[in-house]
Amino acid sequence: MNHRVLGSSGLVVSPISLGTMTFGEPVAEAPAIKLVHGALDLGINFVDTANVYEGYKRFLGSPGGTAEEIVGKAIQGKRDKFVVATKVGAPVGAGPLDRGLSAIHVLRELDRSLKRLQTDYIDLYIIHWPDRLVPLETTMNAMEQAVCQGKIRHFGVSNHSAAQLCEMLWLAETNGCPRVVSSQIPFSLLRREFENDLSFCDRHSIAVTPYQPLQGGLLTGKYSRDAPPPSDSRAAEKPEWMWEFGDQLFDRLEQIEKLAAEINVPASQYALAWTLQQTAMKSLVVGVKSMKQIQDAVDSVGIKIPAAHLEQLDEICPPPWQQPDPIRG
Repeated sequence: MNHRVLGSSGLVVSPISLGTMTFGEPVAEAPAIKLVHGALDLGINFVDTANVYEGYKRFLGSPGGTAEEIVGKAIQGKRDKFVVATKVGAPVGAGPLDRGLSAIHVLRELDRSLKRLQTDYIDLYIIHWPDRLVPLETTMNAMEQAVCQGKIRHFGVSNHSAAQLCEMLWLAETNGCPRVVSSQIPFSLLRREFENDLSFCDRHSIAVTPYQPLQGGLLTGKYSRDAPPPSDSRAAEKPEWMWEFGDQLFDRLEQIEKLAAEINVPASQYALAWTLQQTAMKSLVVGVKSMKQIQDAVDSVGIKIPAAHLEQLDEICPPPWQQPDPIRG
């Protein structure tokens, strides 16, 4: 794979990032470690985790930590081969200081993540969600402290809008804080609401690393209108994490699968290739349960979606409304 530079960080990452949200359950420790090593063998050097990830056992406020512990074991003896990203901010308990982006929470959770990951630094520390109660200056000062201490190399965000990124860039310039280098957003053919933000990220060298590019497995071709979900699918194992099935959804999926068949590629590879072609995309976070799924993701990197298909896809899965340009058209 041709690796890509992650925004202004200088980090060089694979265009596929190994997502670890399923580590713990349904992917137990031993097979999860094999997946990390197998991904590295295929050229994937970017691993994405979070302090709250613990697989399907996760509930709001549960302690998390499972995925980080597994990743920590997997990278032992290979730390310099990986770019490791983890996240902070989501609830890890019931107390008022067990969530959010206050300095006390961020720096405490950073130390806990470092311990679980068995490393003395994190390449990319990601703010998981915005926190409306904590000023951005407070959070960015905590990131600056972590950088100065050598505990993190760079920081990014997840689930933030371009307007929030703009404020961060302004604070970095005016206050001398570290610069945000990446944005992780939910993005797929079926979910395009952040699309109008991509040009902003491109102009300001903020790498986009979307999660759910296969929309929880909906874009893999495994689901059909008249059949129950496969027993090993997310719809069967964790239905509350899935969109509701219906004729409108299957109409769109069937049209996408037909286009994929026209260029003789699986629907999953087609969906990933389309996402990777979008503006500012640097690495797709793909959650997996098997080496076959990793290989499938890797194989998508070299696929080019025809221009004629792009127009048809916009009709099947319309992009968000954008104000017309009265000057340029």
